[in-house]
Amino acid sequence: MTPEITRDFTRADLPTLRTEVERFGTAQGLVGVALYRFVAAVHELATNAIRHGGGAGHLHLRHSATGLRCRVTDHGPGFPAPGRDLTPPDRHALNGRGLWYVRNVATSLHITSDRSGTSVTVTMPG
Repeated sequence: MTPEITRDFTRADLPTLRTEVERFGTAQGLVGVALYRFVAAVHELATNAIRHGGGAGHLHLRHSATGLRCRVTDHGPGFPAPGRDLTPPDRHALNGRGLWYVRNVATSLHITSDRSGTSVTVTMPG
């Protein structure tokens, strides 16, 4: 059976979610920088779902032949042209680094977004 985590989350769940993601990554053999990048990327996606997607989201993590796969979905208003402009934010910007960071540490990034919500799927080495 493929190891996986599937769960809903809200802002109150973020600390526990981060711990679960770290345990999952460790169980899949991640250590050091690779583990940090994985946990930080998933945390960014979860935080974005809460901040921009109506205050809640759904996480699905699994280990596959291509690495660790993470999908975060929400039921927010969506956003236009997802994934097209993932340029670095201005160095003085206070936000806007989440998807840019994920794009730079993930093997692949796929975003779908419309008025019914957003789904972000990333594959990370693992």
